[in-house]
Amino acid sequence: METKKFKTNAKCGGCVAQIAESLNKILPREQWDIDLNSADKILSVTSDQSDAVIIKAVSDAGFKAEKID
Repeated sequence: METKKFKTNAKCGGCVAQIAESLNKILPREQWDIDLNSADKILSVTSDQSDAVIIKAVSDAGFKAEKID
């Protein structure tokens, strides 16, 4: 499994909770994390899920995710 990083527009714990509802349907909780202390609110995902599936899950929660290198 590889670790992927995505820039998000999450702002607070409530945002993370909403994203969690969606991400937890496709990933175990221990495979992802959002760093609210980083300027870009980085979502790190360690999984073989495709970028598109992860971005869609975040989008379905009402937030944006953009893959970064």
